[in-house]
Amino acid sequence: MIPILRPRSVRTALKILLPILVLAIGVGAFRVLKSTKPEQTPPAVQERIWRVEVERATPQRLAPELTLYGRVETPDLLRATASASAWVTEVEVRDGDRVAAGDVLVRLDARDFLPRMAQAEAQIAELEAQIDSERNRYETDKLALEKEKRLLELARDAVARQARLKTQQVGAEQALDEAEQAAVQQALAVSNREQSIADHPTRLRALEARLASNRARLQELELEYERATLRAPYDGIVTDVAVTEGDQVSKGEVLARMFALDSLQVRARIPAPYQAELLTALAGSGRLPATADIGDRRLELHLDRIAGEAGPSGVDGLFHVASDPAALRLGQMLTLRLERPARDGVIAVPFRAVYGGGRIYKLEDGRMVGVDVETLGERSGDDAGAERLLVRSPQIEAGDLIVTTHMPNAIDGLRVETLDEGRVAKAPAGVGSSGAAAGASGSPEVGKAQAVQ
Repeated sequence: MIPILRPRSVRTALKILLPILVLAIGVGAFRVLKSTKPEQTPPAVQERIWRVEVERATPQRLAPELTLYGRVETPDLLRATASASAWVTEVEVRDGDRVAAGDVLVRLDARDFLPRMAQAEAQIAELEAQIDSERNRYETDKLALEKEKRLLELARDAVARQARLKTQQVGAEQALDEAEQAAVQQALAVSNREQSIADHPTRLRALEARLASNRARLQELELEYERATLRAPYDGIVTDVAVTEGDQVSKGEVLARMFALDSLQVRARIPAPYQAELLTALAGSGRLPATADIGDRRLELHLDRIAGEAGPSGVDGLFHVASDPAALRLGQMLTLRLERPARDGVIAVPFRAVYGGGRIYKLEDGRMVGVDVETLGERSGDDAGAERLLVRSPQIEAGDLIVTTHMPNAIDGLRVETLDEGRVAKAPAGVGSSGAAAGASGSPEVGKAQAVQ
């Protein structure tokens, strides 16, 4: 018997089967679309190529330079002082004047010197007269001594005669006493005369000593008077004038200062790590060259010696000025470039070519190859004053291409190409190559990494 479906049962079945049917149709449509999708070729990955500048390596013998900061000084600063207390009558120079040997600097009033010289001359004349008098007295004493001795003999004869008369009871006692008193007085006179003669050398030496003292005093006064006119002892430059006309100065007071250009030297502090190296170099060569720029002029100097006392930060080096020092002044500050001992196998590269202070990159087969180098110092490269870093490594040979463009992403194997192959081929071998110059003065893109798709 066939079951009869009721309308309510039919509706319930449709509600269940309809979602299933829609889902099945969607899955089938997705599979049909997926199977009929066109095939797409995957994109090819292209390696980036960075454009860089390069220079050819040329190992050579070069001297690293050490930058120092020095001060101009002189060990022979002249301080012209007043020879005596006096008044200033003339001041012939001003601070900064260049003077020649013998030029007048300052004059003191002669009236402060002449009266004292006249007084000393009068004292000398008086002492010379006293010495002449002493010599005359000596000659007189010698003549008088002979006569006084004769008088002494007569007095003694008189005493003997009175003694005989008294013995014969003819003479008086009083006459004998008077004769003896006269003999004693005459003996005393002879003794005084002999003492005077004996003291003559002493008195003469005392007078001559006083005369020598006064003559020395006169010479001193004459020297003071001679120095009352202060003159330049050599060619030089006046650094200070401390007085003006009408000033009263005391003995030893500084009136002016000056220095000789030939005596100028430069004192610069040498860092402690370079002290031993420079001492050894000085012991071998005697001096090391250095330069300093003053405006558009280049000054040549030589490191002559190292100071005897060092500090925690280093030791002072004393530089002799080999060029014309006319442009220098005391106290002037200079930037020096001292040549250190030269080294062999050195390559000069731009600072931007060095990474981390001890690594550069070569260009081999279109890729960067890192090389560890020893940094020796810096050096002025070309006439424009471009500084270069001196490096050395046994892995770099003459003709190798050194990458001079600083690459932030520099690694071994990075693909690069040169900006101008022709310029690289013509690059000179010296320190100041055209590649470095182009990197310093070229377009804004030079020295920066640029990607080529």
